[in-house]
Amino acid sequence: MNHPEQMYYYHTWATETILGRIKELPNSVLHQEVNSSFLTIAHALSHIYAVDQMWYLVLTGTGMPEAFQTCMSLNGEIHDSVDDYIQRYAELSEQYNVWLRDQTDLEQTVLLDNPFAGVRETSLAEMVFHVVNHGTYHRGNISTMLRQLGHASTMNDYALYWYQKAAIA
Repeated sequence: MNHPEQMYYYHTWATETILGRIKELPNSVLHQEVNSSFLTIAHALSHIYAVDQMWYLVLTGTGMPEAFQTCMSLNGEIHDSVDDYIQRYAELSEQYNVWLRDQTDLEQTVLLDNPFAGVRETSLAEMVFHVVNHGTYHRGNISTMLRQLGHASTMNDYALYWYQKAAIA
């Protein structure tokens, strides 16, 4: 298994872990307003999903401006329950897993036309790392939001993933 693939598996595990923690709490926590980076935890989850979906489209050949347009509405698509987010993330994660298994050269470069930052050549691996990093950043926001709402979060660090993965193997 290559490093970008391993990091994506961590991203999936960490997202499942934080969603599992939220599922343990009353469903109202998902929609409680908090003074933070996002209005609610549901808004944060929708944002992570929208960006993951957008990058999946880019990785599979859609131009970034088109992928952004396609996924912009997902950013504001707020779901009623944690189970809705769990299902959507699981489906998208499986699409990524299939794509990753089919890749023979993640160091392959493509011309990325980012509507916010301009054009640059980047590798598929760099884009996967960005997806992981973006998710990590916003799971941190969610952890802070949970604490602000009076609930403990859950550890989802990469180092814990090493040990959890080893325990399963």
